[in-house]
Amino acid sequence: MKVSAAELRRRLPGVPAATGMIRAMTARIPDLPDAAPAIDPAIELGSGPVLLRPYREGDAAPLYAAVRESLATVGRWMTWCHDGYAAGDSSNWVARCAAAWRSGEEYAFAIHDTRGEYIGASGLNHFNRVHNFANLGYWIRESRQRRGFATAAVRLTAAFGFAALGLTRIEIVAAVDNRPSRRVAERVGAQLECVARNRLLLRGVPVAAAVYSLVPHDAV
Repeated sequence: MKVSAAELRRRLPGVPAATGMIRAMTARIPDLPDAAPAIDPAIELGSGPVLLRPYREGDAAPLYAAVRESLATVGRWMTWCHDGYAAGDSSNWVARCAAAWRSGEEYAFAIHDTRGEYIGASGLNHFNRVHNFANLGYWIRESRQRRGFATAAVRLTAAFGFAALGLTRIEIVAAVDNRPSRRVAERVGAQLECVARNRLLLRGVPVAAAVYSLVPHDAV
């Protein structure tokens, strides 16, 4: 069933205006919390400086290059980004993302700039089907950080979660000392709800994390 962005906004009147940027979307609104919406993998989300789309086979090489240049920044907070990261890891990730998209387990987007260069990723994962919420994660390659790309991508990803997936809550969880990620959450209007003790493990060490939330009525 093809559902337009306008129809999604009608069904979910609290969805922010960013949903008007969602193009080529195929979806069904879940009638039950544990339903996994079927979303066309050809979907593209565009706004300002970024274009988001699901990962494709050709993304493995640019993903690998982006990870290798970002060990000092992204790698500080994301343990999969480490010195042993290999080209095969990128290929495996792209394949995993495609499978997870088909199953509705996760929805990962490759972020590109207006020239088509791969600059990072965002996505929705860790779905709680009983209470209808998910986690939103994001990262930007080191050479393109501090230019507003992450903020634009998070706005689009959150709008997708509310409009296409029918989520009623989205969480952003960042280590307390991860100020760049926390600033992105704050710029999009996410509310800081608590600092959770031992919420994340970074290289086997438990650390406190700031837990932010977005709901459909928030002006992302």
